[in-house]
Amino acid sequence: MQTHNKTYDLIIIGGGPIGIACGLEAKKHNLSYLILEKGCLVNSLYHYPANMTFFSTSEKLELDNIPFISNNPKPRKAEALEYYRRIAVSNELDINLFEKVISVDSKDKSIHNIKTSKGNYTSKNVIIATGFYDIPNYLGIPGEDLPKVNHYYNDPHYYAKQKTIVVGASNSAVDAALEIYRKGGDVTMIVRTPEIGQRVKYWVRPDIINRIEEGSIKAYFDAEIAEIKETEIILKTAEGEKTLENDFVLLLTGYRPNFDFLKNIGINISKDEKHIPEYNKESMETNVPGIYLAGVICGGMETHKWFIENSRIHAEIIIKDIISR
Repeated sequence: MQTHNKTYDLIIIGGGPIGIACGLEAKKHNLSYLILEKGCLVNSLYHYPANMTFFSTSEKLELDNIPFISNNPKPRKAEALEYYRRIAVSNELDINLFEKVISVDSKDKSIHNIKTSKGNYTSKNVIIATGFYDIPNYLGIPGEDLPKVNHYYNDPHYYAKQKTIVVGASNSAVDAALEIYRKGGDVTMIVRTPEIGQRVKYWVRPDIINRIEEGSIKAYFDAEIAEIKETEIILKTAEGEKTLENDFVLLLTGYRPNFDFLKNIGINISKDEKHIPEYNKESMETNVPGIYLAGVICGGMETHKWFIENSRIHAEIIIKDIISR
């Protein structure tokens, strides 16, 4: 473990698009800064499904007016990785990759002590831009820890000719179901609600509805998995329990921010089911002086409220507040 003697103006936790935006803004205003990322550059984006297409158009994903040129109106994952990597490299941003932040001690209101997997740092200000993709919403059912169960989906080829259950009705679940079906998988969707989610990408929603109606993809609505077994699942439906033969289960039921990390820093979290962290909307500063939030983490469990396109502005708001002091 290395202890760094330098005190930074700003340490940014999270090297995703919003963390990068904060780094660009800090550099522009000559602040001493460091971005700490526990995985690779734009780690969450890297772990998105291989064939993912963004909901937003490329210009809405741009940072600092740097053009994002895409082959299609809506860019794919590979294009986004290329874009954000080029920004980080060409602007020589100070980023430490594969260095996980373990704790932030803010007992001294003017200095924050940051402990990581590789060292210790001090900083006058901290931005938390860690997103929400690291912790799945577990169902807490028997068999959820079996090897055939996954909370993340990558590539459809793996599921060809396999009986695959997809749980959920959001964008990730719908994309997975359609892709696996088109690669020869036997797909069954389990949906807790009466229909496919209204927030599913508008050009994809009719596709999944038509595939279900024609019987290409089976679907059980108002249904939940009661238990996952080695070769089957037990399903609770309005008509009673059903047993379905099964090879793989994709539990694509959404993700949540690391609330324990925020609480340990001293950030207040709302007591309701939304779990929204406390912060000043004018400055993005939390109830802990000098600690700011940026990006989707601001929404708590309402992970659909913030995206790259509407939280890019957080970088400018935060840096403006820091330099005003």
